[in-house]
Amino acid sequence: MTNNLFKNAPLAKAVALALAMATTAQAFAQEPDAANKKDNEIEKIQVTGSLGSLPGQDVEAVFGFGKSILETPRSASTISDEQMERFAISDIDELVAFAPGTFTQSFFGVAGSLDVRGTPGETYFRGVKRLDNPGNYPTPIGASSRIDIVRGPASPIYGPAKIGGYLNFNPKSARASGGQYLDKNTGAFSYTLGSWDKSVLTAELGGPGTIGDKKSGFYVYGEVENSGSYYDNTGTDQTVLQASFNVDITDNLRIEFGGMYHDYDGNQVAGWNRLTQDLVDNGTYITGTAQPLDTNGDGSISHQEYNAVNVNPFIAGVALTDITADMIPEIMALENVGTAKLKGNQVLVAADDELKNTVNTLYFDVIYYTDSGWEVKNQLFYEGYKNNNENAYGFAQYHDTWVVEDKIIFSNEYETDGFLGQLQVSPSLRYTDFEHGEDWKNEYFDRRDLTMASSALDRRLLATRIDDDYTELYTGNYLDAGFGIMADLTWDFGLNIVLGARYDSIDMESHTDADKLLLGNYGSGFVILSEDGKYLLNDFGADPVNYTAADITAPIDAEDTVDGVSWNASISYKFDVGLIPYFTAAEQSTIIAGQGAELKTGSVYSGNVFDTSTLTEFGLKGSFLEDTLYFAVSNYEQERSDTKAQSTTLNNVTKTKGTELELRWVVSEALVVSAGYTNVKVENLTALEDGNQYNFIGAGDVPQLDPSLLFGGVAGGPISNTSNPEGRKAGIPENIYSLTATYDFQNGFSANTSIIDVDSTYSGYSQAVELPAYTLVNAGVMYQEETWSVSFNIKNLTDETYYRSNFPDLFGSSVVLPELPRSYQAKFAYKF
Repeated sequence: MTNNLFKNAPLAKAVALALAMATTAQAFAQEPDAANKKDNEIEKIQVTGSLGSLPGQDVEAVFGFGKSILETPRSASTISDEQMERFAISDIDELVAFAPGTFTQSFFGVAGSLDVRGTPGETYFRGVKRLDNPGNYPTPIGASSRIDIVRGPASPIYGPAKIGGYLNFNPKSARASGGQYLDKNTGAFSYTLGSWDKSVLTAELGGPGTIGDKKSGFYVYGEVENSGSYYDNTGTDQTVLQASFNVDITDNLRIEFGGMYHDYDGNQVAGWNRLTQDLVDNGTYITGTAQPLDTNGDGSISHQEYNAVNVNPFIAGVALTDITADMIPEIMALENVGTAKLKGNQVLVAADDELKNTVNTLYFDVIYYTDSGWEVKNQLFYEGYKNNNENAYGFAQYHDTWVVEDKIIFSNEYETDGFLGQLQVSPSLRYTDFEHGEDWKNEYFDRRDLTMASSALDRRLLATRIDDDYTELYTGNYLDAGFGIMADLTWDFGLNIVLGARYDSIDMESHTDADKLLLGNYGSGFVILSEDGKYLLNDFGADPVNYTAADITAPIDAEDTVDGVSWNASISYKFDVGLIPYFTAAEQSTIIAGQGAELKTGSVYSGNVFDTSTLTEFGLKGSFLEDTLYFAVSNYEQERSDTKAQSTTLNNVTKTKGTELELRWVVSEALVVSAGYTNVKVENLTALEDGNQYNFIGAGDVPQLDPSLLFGGVAGGPISNTSNPEGRKAGIPENIYSLTATYDFQNGFSANTSIIDVDSTYSGYSQAVELPAYTLVNAGVMYQEETWSVSFNIKNLTDETYYRSNFPDLFGSSVVLPELPRSYQAKFAYKF
């Protein structure tokens, strides 16, 4: 690994800019003795007009010590509710304007979790990891009081985690937590309307109280949305309810409890099918109808009807350029072929597609302060969701999963002359119980002509509607018993060292219900059940009686116990001029779970359900001009270790190198600006090791063929690295620039704008279709009185045409998501 700054052009540029800002800031600094502040003091940056944009607030989401982002030796960002309100941020995809390294690919149009540093991230709730949510439901960030984004693995105190990073969700109702009480009752109402029948109503109320003679506080928040969508056959109905309560039992004992209920009813959006470069560049779409396969006339194509023909040829051992028309079954050819100009709203969604999810999140914290200076915090957390996802083109799944975690944190600090030491010791138990079914066999995007409604030509009979013929079906549980310890050591001459380690032991078991699986007959080429009922066999000539270990795809039942160690080491030094360079190295354990937090029997059986990742990060931070100017620059390399332990959906085996730059400046009480830069390169290590990656073969992969020959099904096979020798992960732009500004005219009016400039990138691994670069501009105005406000924002002000890749590791050559055109949003709010 090379960490020479002069050999890393993006980092060299970023460091040069950072040092230039530092020099300028020092020259104009107006507080000569600012550098004489004690280094062990937690910075409290409160600047009038900042909108909470400066990194001075204590943030426990990184290491748990309540250090500010400025003092934390890791790359991290916070976005306040004031910023989200001023810039009308409504989903996590918009956070890229404020947090470098968070460009997120489309997960079928559902903003569930951020991609952080080019890999799927995780979501935490008040510092506790939530259940996996790649695209089960959109995370309701409008219901948050602050968003913390941490790039890189979680603190050892928090348990196994993905290497890329995570979003920490601080609910609005958390305003009643932390021992802080409002002086009087306060509340607000708001109504938001906008393009495509957007309609969102919110209400919140909080205040002080007493229970007997005990001081207490409460905060409740509610949100109801009933909105349409730019995309055809798409809409959103959702309800979010939050409550938080805080009670001082004694001077030394406090309890905090509450929760969130979120009910979501919408659908996924696969985007455009029949993908070609001409479609992206010019909107030219290949029309035509697939040949009928619904032989019983019930309006849907069953697995059995699909399996009676071959519309899914597996092509291997042949270069893409050598594939000929005679390798494609004639039944896949379209009829009545033509072309049309496709609009962005014409997408692969049927009228009865659905994505329904209900999630309940509860917490109960007990905080006790001993006379000897120890703080003992017991955090009890529960979350459960039920999810049903159905798409007519041939994909369905459901989850019924819950998790309960109990974590005790013993913390103390020791201070001597010139030294402050903080310590955390934390045992924890986390139990996850899952039930998950998936139906993805015979998933065909291209059979539907998007200029027509979904019909029996493309609609598949889904397993979730008949409770049978699942491709995968798992029930089981896993228990993680962990023990972590963290130390934060600070000397007043500027040195800070953060050390941490954790041990986890995980007992897991998983079961498959073979009676509900889609199974073939001996010699059929589909998965079959062994005669003894113990294993699923990959039936390429396997004998169900005399099978060998090589024939086994997965057992019916699997259990295992795995363990691992995670650790973190960081060192930083605070110079008198206000610069803080730092270095962090970490190794993080991770659990390879699926979209419903399930563990596959095959992964448990093969030992590929647990892995470790490593991180090396260098950075430089600084705060100047009386703490009104903040910048941070980082250079990192992170890598997963086991190339066979991965989830294509949630936890790829990748190696990532990158540079991130963030600047926030409160120029005056009226003007606040921010800027960001991301340079990232993600390599798929499994593909590099294997020399190929399995993908759906799209029309752009085989330009020598008439595309209409393919669209009645899908050809699949290993895509050689010939067209992608570096194994670059698709859909991740190499360079992203962002700029935001807001100006308060000091008379009630304010204005804001954000600009995001994104490099071109490829839609799929084969790099057959390139998505163009784009510049996205948003702008808005607000008028605010003491008790009420009104705002108006325009998204995509210049009506830029742009796209995001959709599940590029598998479907990148087949589908792409056209993004939203110009739209507006208006909000009316009243506070009391």
